Amino acid sequence: MSIRLIVTHPGSAHKDDFLACSVLAHLHHVPIERREPTDEDLSDPSICVVDVGGRHDPEKSNFDHHQFPREHPPVCALSLVLLDCGLYDDAKRFFSWLQPAEWLDTRGPIETAKRMKIPRRALNELNSPIDVTVLRRFAASERLDDASPIYQVMRMIGEDMVDYVNRLREGIAFLKSNCQFWTLPAGNESVTDETMHAIFLPRCEAMPDDPALGMQPFIESECSDRLIVATVPPDRRGSGYGLSRHEDHPRVDFSRIENAEDVRFAHPRGFVAKTTATDPERLKELLLMAVE
Repeated sequence: MSIRLIVTHPGSAHKDDFLACSVLAHLHHVPIERREPTDEDLSDPSICVVDVGGRHDPEKSNFDHHQFPREHPPVCALSLVLLDCGLYDDAKRFFSWLQPAEWLDTRGPIETAKRMKIPRRALNELNSPIDVTVLRRFAASERLDDASPIYQVMRMIGEDMVDYVNRLREGIAFLKSNCQFWTLPAGNESVTDETMHAIFLPRCEAMPDDPALGMQPFIESECSDRLIVATVPPDRRGSGYGLSRHEDHPRVDFSRIENAEDVRFAHPRGFVAKTTATDPERLKELLLMAVE
């Protein structure tokens, strides 16, 4: 059955209900009403009831978490919508902000700040006029549809969230199929007993717009048995390659290659460089020149 309406609670709005409605507005392109749901709403699978209603029943399009017991793992309305869309596991991997959002909505700011190991006041300091204005205007609306600028923004946000997860999935699959691992020598005074590696991504015909998209989650999920200190993906702005230090490894400093003829840019802080070189052997030479 197709969705014809989204219902969420009136009053103050939070990121979880706003983002949950944004995803649903993108997927279904239907109006949003901010009011208390009726029993008929909760029984009608063509009406999504979000963050209100006391029920989590995806078959009837009900996505509330407030009825969960106190010890239930932190999940919010957005979590439940993403779970129903088959996006939750990857969203939790790719969106570093999702878990703090779940904690903030279910455990409150003090517990969330403790978990993030930051002062409580830092949560407010990270807010911006974007957060305040968009949520306030959303909260002030009784009904949102294509005539509402906020609704149009919500659809764009929902589209970008879904698209980003899907593009990262494709990016990780591309990296799995195409990347190469280069082993780097330990040097005379190694600061680690582990063998260091760099990831090289050669150009190919089916190259995505951003070939390095998904590199961080790829390393986290697929390279736990390797110490990755640098990545060498194709340069998006030219025919050469970029060289990037991974996780600020102390032995890699690309400012050491700033005077090489085929290096067109090396950041003074040493974390990135750009080269016109395309031959893998030359790229290895430059990489080794940057390793202490």
